[in-house]
Amino acid sequence: MNYTFTAEERKDIIALMNREIVPAIGCTEPIAVALCVAKATETLGCRPERIEARLSANVLKNAMGVGIPGTGMTGLPIAMALGALVGRSEYELEVLKDADAKAVEEGKKMIEERRIDVDLKYNITEKLYIEIEVSAGGASALAIISGGHSRFVHVSRCGQTLFSLDAPATSEGEAPVAEVKDPELTLKRVWDFAMTAPLEELEFILEAKRLNMNAANMSLQGDYGHAIGKLFRAESERNIMGDTLHCQIVGMTTAACDARMAGAMIPVMSNSGSGNQGLTSTVPVVVYGEQTGASEEQMIRALILSHLTVIYIKQSLGRLSALCGCVVAATGSSCGITYLMGGGYQEVTFAVKNMIANLAGMICDGAKPSCAMKCASGVSTAVVSALMAMHSRCVKSVEGIIDDDVDKSIRNLTDIGRDAMTQTDAMILRIMTSK
Repeated sequence: MNYTFTAEERKDIIALMNREIVPAIGCTEPIAVALCVAKATETLGCRPERIEARLSANVLKNAMGVGIPGTGMTGLPIAMALGALVGRSEYELEVLKDADAKAVEEGKKMIEERRIDVDLKYNITEKLYIEIEVSAGGASALAIISGGHSRFVHVSRCGQTLFSLDAPATSEGEAPVAEVKDPELTLKRVWDFAMTAPLEELEFILEAKRLNMNAANMSLQGDYGHAIGKLFRAESERNIMGDTLHCQIVGMTTAACDARMAGAMIPVMSNSGSGNQGLTSTVPVVVYGEQTGASEEQMIRALILSHLTVIYIKQSLGRLSALCGCVVAATGSSCGITYLMGGGYQEVTFAVKNMIANLAGMICDGAKPSCAMKCASGVSTAVVSALMAMHSRCVKSVEGIIDDDVDKSIRNLTDIGRDAMTQTDAMILRIMTSK
C-alpha cells in the first residue's frame, strides 16, 4: 500500500532535494574551500595579503589530488587564491566560474609569494569543516563552513561576529537563519514519493539529466584524466568488452567523472555535496532509459527515485566518510534502473541489498582522476544488481551485513562507513600525506 503524501509533505521533500541537488563546477571539497575564502574576502572588503585554511582531515584528503577547473593545476592553494581573486559567494558551488587565465596567473603569484597556508584542524569531530582567515592592512576576517559544502556557520570581521548559527541574534538584532529539519525518509517512502508525486512537481530533475549528460558528451570530445570513458567507446576496446548497453552505461558515467576530476570547466548537477554522486545518480539511469525507450514520465520518476535514495542514505552516512560515495550513488542508480526494467518496490529492495552486499567497504582515498575507476565498478554493479533483482535473486540475511529489513541493511552500511571505518580514514590520510 502506498503512503499518501500531503501537499506540505511533498513540498518538504522537494525542498530537501533542491537543497541537495545543486550545480557545481569542480570537485566540491576544494570548491567549498574556495567558497569559504570568497566569503571571508568579501567580509574583509579588500584583496587579502594572507590566506590561512584550517581544515578537517576529510576535506584535506579530498582536495589534495584533484584538478581545479580552468587552471590545469591540482590542489588547494590555487583554489584558495582564485576564491580570493574572482570568487563570489553567491555562486555557491560554482564559485570559480568567473576564473580566467589572468586570474590563474595572479593566483600562481600569490602561491609563489607564500601568501597561502593550509593546515589540519585538530580536535574536531565534524568531518566537513573549513575555517578560513584572511588578513590585509591590519584587518582580518574569518569564515567557517561546517556540516555542508555551502553551510556557513560563522562569519566575523576583526573579531566582531557578523553571523553565527550558534548566536541568539545577529549584530543587527535579527534572528539568525533557522536550521531546516530534513523530512524523515525510509526506502518505502522514497519509492512512494517517486511513484505518486504529481509529475509537474518533479520535472526539476530534468536539469540534472541535461547538465550531467552534457558533461559526459563533452568529456568524450576531449582527453581528460585517465580517459576511462573513452576506453568503452574506442573500437579496439569494444572488441574486448563489446558494445552492450551495460558498457554504454559504464562508459558514459566514467566519461563524465573523467572530465570532472581532471578539472574541466564543466558544470554538473551534484547530489549531497558531491558531483560524482550526482553523475552516478543520473547518467546510468538516463542511458538505460534512453536506450530502452522509456517515456519522459518514467525517466523523471526513475531519476527522482535514484537521487532521493542517495539523499536518504547520505542522511545517516554523513557528507564525508571513509566509504566511497560511488557506493551510495550507484545504489540509487540501481534503484532507478530496476524501476525502468519494470520492477516494483520489492525488486528495488533486492537491488539495494545486492549493492550493499557487493560494494560495502570500498574506501575513499581522496578525490582524483582515478575516481572514475571506482565509478565504473559502482555502475557496473548497479546494472548487475538490478538484473539479479528482476530475477528475484537477492542476498539473504544470513549473508554478511544484509538484514531482512532493507532500511536496517542501509543502516548497517552507513554505520560501518561513518563509525567503524574511522581508523581506516585516519590511516588513508597518513599514507597520502607521507608520500
